[in-house]
Amino acid sequence: MAAFEESTEFRRELHLFTGQSVGTFIANIWMSLPIAVFYSKSKESTLHGIVHLQHAVTPIDQKTNTMHDIEPHFGWREKYQAETDKQSPFFGREYSEFGFTNKVYNYLLHPQWDEFGAETLYLKQLFTDYDEGYVIIEMIGEWNDAVHNDVMHLKREFIDQLLGNGIRHFIIVMEGVLNFHADDTDYYEEWVEEISGEDGWIVFLNCHDHVMDELRQAQLDNYLAFGEQFNNLTWRPQKPERIFEAIEGLLETGTRRIY
Repeated sequence: MAAFEESTEFRRELHLFTGQSVGTFIANIWMSLPIAVFYSKSKESTLHGIVHLQHAVTPIDQKTNTMHDIEPHFGWREKYQAETDKQSPFFGREYSEFGFTNKVYNYLLHPQWDEFGAETLYLKQLFTDYDEGYVIIEMIGEWNDAVHNDVMHLKREFIDQLLGNGIRHFIIVMEGVLNFHADDTDYYEEWVEEISGEDGWIVFLNCHDHVMDELRQAQLDNYLAFGEQFNNLTWRPQKPERIFEAIEGLLETGTRRIY
């Protein structure tokens, strides 16, 4: 019990000081690390990247140096929770802070991440504004269209319901995606066709360089907005509406309003 209280106090103090959870603080550290270990397309490279992350964060806190401590961003939960949103695919979902079932290969994930049918890719619906028609989603894991057809699961099990409820602008935080393995572009084409008539767009924020290389090789830049102008954005301290306005402005004028 004392250990739990100590951990809770640590989380509270970290959030007051940085505006971040333990998991998002670790993810920020992750983004600043050398990422050469993630370049190989093999399963072993993904595991190597995870292990590299775990060892790198050890100095922060010995109790929180494993993959299952990386939480989705929770700074907007007073504004929005997908499990209480009747229009969300995750409405009614219940979470345990202690039961770990989802994993990327042999590495367990924090139970706050949501599964949607993909084997190594998970997400969190962080914020949705149905009036403005946008959603902010955070991803974690390995995005593998080549083997697991992850985009099919994402489109059919998650995106389609959002489209049916008027969402046309998709902000997808990619800093937790270790690798991207491309295949056909059919689902991306379908996705864009369904939003193009209403000035919709899909933006990938904070992609790793090797992930962007794979996206470009697959010519997914025909459907998705990503690149240096959408990288290194400090989105966590911002209000979600500020992020949406900044991304919309960046797409329209090429001028960054948040850094």
